[in-house]
Amino acid sequence: MSPSRKTPVSDLLGSIHAVASDLHAVGAIDKATMRRFDLSCLTPVEPLEPEAIRQIREASSMSQAVFAKALNVTASLVSQWERGEKKPSGPSLKLLNLAERKGIDAIL
Repeated sequence: MSPSRKTPVSDLLGSIHAVASDLHAVGAIDKATMRRFDLSCLTPVEPLEPEAIRQIREASSMSQAVFAKALNVTASLVSQWERGEKKPSGPSLKLLNLAERKGIDAIL
């Protein structure tokens, strides 16, 4: 999905979330409903191809070693991701998606 398609959806969800938060503040939405709504608004984590990981790193002007430190992983693991030997998962994949969408400064 291109960034131009993500932005309107994110803006729309942000607006809806603000309204829901206001409704929760005045007691019109209970805490459990608000929590479920919060979870539904989380940004999805997309799998990344090796080339995409390399592009994120290069766009950040970082070596594999420095990029690895930013992600709290080893430089060897970043190298394996970029060669397609391993795939990022869990928190690493979430951080990579965030860095892809908002830039490396979003995770530093």
